[in-house]
Amino acid sequence: MKHLLILVSSLLFTLSGMAGNIYKVASPSEFKNAADKAVAGDEIVIANGNYTNWESTVNTNGTSTKPVIIRAETPGKVVFSGDVNKPVFQLTGTYTEISGLTFSGCNVFKAQGGVLIELKNSKYCRITACTFTKNAAKDQFLPIVVISGKGESNRVDHCSFISNIDNQELQVKITADAVPQHSLIDHNDFKDKDKVSWKVFNGGECVQIGQDPVMLGTQYAYSIVRDNHFTRCNGEAEVISNKSSGNKYINNYFTDCQGELVMRGGHDCLIDSNTFKGGTGGIRVNGTHHIITNNTLDGLPIGIRLMYGMAKGKTEIGFYIAASDCLIKNNHITNCTTGILIGDSKNADWTGKFDTKKYPSRTMQDVAPFNNTLTDNVITGTKSPVIRNEN
Repeated sequence: MKHLLILVSSLLFTLSGMAGNIYKVASPSEFKNAADKAVAGDEIVIANGNYTNWESTVNTNGTSTKPVIIRAETPGKVVFSGDVNKPVFQLTGTYTEISGLTFSGCNVFKAQGGVLIELKNSKYCRITACTFTKNAAKDQFLPIVVISGKGESNRVDHCSFISNIDNQELQVKITADAVPQHSLIDHNDFKDKDKVSWKVFNGGECVQIGQDPVMLGTQYAYSIVRDNHFTRCNGEAEVISNKSSGNKYINNYFTDCQGELVMRGGHDCLIDSNTFKGGTGGIRVNGTHHIITNNTLDGLPIGIRLMYGMAKGKTEIGFYIAASDCLIKNNHITNCTTGILIGDSKNADWTGKFDTKKYPSRTMQDVAPFNNTLTDNVITGTKSPVIRNEN
């Protein structure tokens, strides 16, 4: 019995040594004090309630086995709202997780860097099980969640983005000096997004990986976007907008969306095992060496379309790059008007529609897709299985 008591006491001592501190906070100042103290294994618990005028930078550093956790006391009962001019939460450290928070009815302004959550230069940080609903961007091209800087291996997962207004939902920000590496965006729900009110209905993507396809599309981000659901996402023509290279889009579901999964810029991306049902389109492709495999596309005007460009390859500059050297294999296309269109936007004239000083590109979209391989695709119940418009 004596030895058993010693063993139990030793075990309890070990477990107590493993447990971190728990800081319960109910104001920005209390949160800052807790964040300044927090170390690996600690938790910062935000008390249930409604919060406005909250701005915070969090430079906590956990470990792979003992992350710093910032969480709601009760998921769904910690709600942030009101005007947002600076990041509500900006994570700049390592192995920090933020979970269970709700952002509802926020008005986000660009001038001072307004954003709901930003992972900036962070590594192995995570946003999970948070809800973003009925938040409005008050400036065009403004995201509500951002991964930016020279960070790596950050994750956004199991979050809900519902009925947000005039905004981009989630952005991986790429500049000439900083490309976040190996971001993972998975198991999120994007739902009921109305068309944006901005000029030419642009700036309403659900997910955007890169912002400048013309000059920075060759930057490699190696982001993975997988196992997400997109339902009635009608913000603009691009539900997902790829504008960088080396990314993967795997096993996502698109239902009744007024937009497409778009390779707007960049090269060497994988588009695999995604499902599209209803809506205005499936997969749109510019750029080179993309692999498009095992996708299911049902009830669309066009399942997959390979686009004309102003230039070709990875070294020429063009506002659009012609689709080339892509593999389109093992896709199942059914009940579409056109299954695969090779050569869309032929001879489209972009004169006066973009800044040729900023983007030294030809304005005529007259370079045809080339060297693309179509094999083992199953196309049924479709008026025109394959249309070639390359000449």
